[in-house]
Amino acid sequence: MGIVVNQSIKNVVITCLGFSIGAVNTLFLFTHFLEKEYYGLVSYLISASNLIWPLLAFGAQNTLVKFFSSYVNQEQQNRFLSLMLLLPLGIALVLGSIATLFYSTLLGFFNEGNTIVQPYVWTIFVLAFATSYFELFFAWSKVKLKSVFGNLMKELFLRVCISILLFLVYFKLLSVEQFIYALVIAYVLRTLIMKVYAFSLHRFKFRFSLPDNFVSVLKYSSLILIAGSVATLLIDLDKAMIERYMPIEYLADYQLSAFIAIVIIIPSRAMHQITYPLTAKLMNEKAYDGLKELYKKSSITLLAISGLLFVLIICNVNQLFEMLPAQYELYIWVVVLIGSVKLFDNFLGNNNSILYNSDYYRLILYIGIGMAVLTVVLNLICIPIFGITGAAIATFSAVVCYNLAKLWIVNAKFNMHPFSRNSFLALFLVIVFVFGFYFWELPFHPIANIILKSILITTSYVVILYVLKISPDINNLIYRILRR
Repeated sequence: MGIVVNQSIKNVVITCLGFSIGAVNTLFLFTHFLEKEYYGLVSYLISASNLIWPLLAFGAQNTLVKFFSSYVNQEQQNRFLSLMLLLPLGIALVLGSIATLFYSTLLGFFNEGNTIVQPYVWTIFVLAFATSYFELFFAWSKVKLKSVFGNLMKELFLRVCISILLFLVYFKLLSVEQFIYALVIAYVLRTLIMKVYAFSLHRFKFRFSLPDNFVSVLKYSSLILIAGSVATLLIDLDKAMIERYMPIEYLADYQLSAFIAIVIIIPSRAMHQITYPLTAKLMNEKAYDGLKELYKKSSITLLAISGLLFVLIICNVNQLFEMLPAQYELYIWVVVLIGSVKLFDNFLGNNNSILYNSDYYRLILYIGIGMAVLTVVLNLICIPIFGITGAAIATFSAVVCYNLAKLWIVNAKFNMHPFSRNSFLALFLVIVFVFGFYFWELPFHPIANIILKSILITTSYVVILYVLKISPDINNLIYRILRR
């Protein structure tokens, strides 16, 4: 257990540091060092590759984690690992061959007005292929209980590489075209480094024979493929669809507004390091009273913390955009809608881990497919009508429906929900703070405004949170800090 806690703490620190570097890249380096249309192009290439890589991986990364420890026979283990290594390659060869044969037809699916995209379409496939194998080798290290290096490569390596490459562009040591090719090389290099590390942890002999339980393995991979595809569709489809209907530079505006809102997920990523294994333990022991308590506690704690982040983002976003180049436009409703979705995700607490550790896993996959279809339809309808904001409306609507479905399943099957009097009290507190501070402007420099406003909001919010005793866990944490 000490290994788990130790690595969880390191992973949380790495994740927060990665988000910080990503914020600097997204908000300042990209906006000042690249032209707006090229910023939109890079955002599009990465988002499109994120839609494809789960298909190439075919769920191998999750399948490896699930089945690896079940093999006690070395020969069967070698066969299983060989199958996992061959799956993404086989899928990539098939899809790559089809794409090559119909390449000219494929180019027709892209917005004719965005001619800047077409020369780089091939990089989407390379980025996706590299990511699929990176995730596989990351999973390889996880089953050996070594997750820190992989998390370092996932959260920090690319972001640091992007920072360096952007400075090289700024000092005119790289052209923008060379920057894109260098970014592709960075993705491939990350995968190769992860491969060397994974192989150093566990060596095996390659086998062309299938493991005895290959039917179960492939069936599970298929289900995970669906889950991964649904998850990425809900996250990245909006960015890919914007390119279809609008000039590529608008994607840069959307990327900026959406990224600011996505910061709200940081608390849940940190907490899930702890709640996921704890949920699995409680469910295996059929300790449903403890599970219900964890469900409510994780929900209200995440809601309270992410609620503060939501308030800080909404109330400071105008000042933040004042520091960006004039050609970048703030779409406040994109920030509000995407931020609200992430707030809702946090409100679910450990809902996902309850479902994925239960017998109703397949049910949520089927609902997820429906939500993915709904996302596509809503984007097709909303973007032509509402533009960039339409993409946020589509994502908001689809994710809310998906989350409501998950809440209903847990309530129907386990007779538990995360709602309490304090949940509505926390939501009311968030709304009051947003309306109380959003329209309040200080007559100083934007940085001074953000700092002063954030200190005032945070202090007031935490004091009220403590006095009202909305989250017992947060109150205990504050009490321990005050005692020290």
